[in-house]
Amino acid sequence: MNIKIMHVGELGTNCYLLEDETTNSAAIVDPGGEGDRVLAQARADGMEVKLILLTHAHFDHTGGVAALHKALPDVPVYLHPADAQLLGTQVFPAIGVPTVPYGEGDTLTLGSLTISVLHTPGHTPGGVCLKVEDALFTGDTLFQGSMGRTDFAGGSYDEIMASLKRLGQLPGDCHVLPGHMGTSTLEAERKTNYYMREAMG
Repeated sequence: MNIKIMHVGELGTNCYLLEDETTNSAAIVDPGGEGDRVLAQARADGMEVKLILLTHAHFDHTGGVAALHKALPDVPVYLHPADAQLLGTQVFPAIGVPTVPYGEGDTLTLGSLTISVLHTPGHTPGGVCLKVEDALFTGDTLFQGSMGRTDFAGGSYDEIMASLKRLGQLPGDCHVLPGHMGTSTLEAERKTNYYMREAMG
């Protein structure tokens, strides 16, 4: 498993290339812009893109989807239905692409890798985190030392607290790969993240 971080779009969103070297298969997590550049990187790595995975539907995480879909019309774009139904409203711009629903307890296969879906609402109603081996893609639920905003439409402080508690209670340690800012580890966030400490109370 290889994970590559690309900073895309006007907000410098963390877009991730999740690569399974054994089958040369890749998933793109949160293409928030510059879809052509993301695809070019995957191809330069010798990877065939099999999945496009959205942690939530804010524009800075979906901005590159249309370009990717144009180039890869048969590659499914996954999004939780609670966010999919909000597309075209307020901070959830339409992406012009059909999405495939995924949610709590679902698993996806990428070559030899298994991607587990955790529904973690709070930043948005359909926010998800994606766990692959010891990597945890947290979108805008959990940041290094912080958490996602809850003051946008569809946000909920109580829900994100419950989501942070759940993440904090996951067994063992994980590499935390958030939608913005630097990476971290789950153990570091348990010890130093004020919001996670409050949530785990």
